[in-house]
Amino acid sequence: MRELAGALGEVLADCVQGGASVSFMLPFTKADGEAFFRKVAEGVAVGERVLLAAFREGRVLGTVQMLVAQPPNQPHRADVAKLLVARAARREGVAQLLMEAVEREAAHLGETLLVLDTATGSDAERLYERLGWTKTGAIPNYALMPDGAMTATTIFWKELGTVQR
Repeated sequence: MRELAGALGEVLADCVQGGASVSFMLPFTKADGEAFFRKVAEGVAVGERVLLAAFREGRVLGTVQMLVAQPPNQPHRADVAKLLVARAARREGVAQLLMEAVEREAAHLGETLLVLDTATGSDAERLYERLGWTKTGAIPNYALMPDGAMTATTIFWKELGTVQR
């Protein structure tokens, strides 16, 4: 995972520079992205998160994370975060494949409920609806876009099965 931090950081930088609301502000560089993914690698190493990536011909096209470290009363759920697809690879089904993979991995780990949030009105919001996620609602002025503009955030959830704990 650590050896991919540079390639993953490049995808993150591309997304932020393209205006994606994924927790970071401009200016944002590949080095910033690489530093972020080095920290992600620590979480993966201790089992707090899962990182999935999509490749074509050895090149990282996109990635998604699942945060599985939850409080004791929520062992059945995980948060999906940082669905990122390089701008050059968009509209090719990469995001859908990553979301399908994260759902399979969640089910494999025994997670039965997934939650996520996204900028209201984004392409990602439409993707999640198309993939059968349930929209809970939107929170106005929840976050800043990379350029500093305020954005609402929409919360989604998807049940994968019943709780059997």
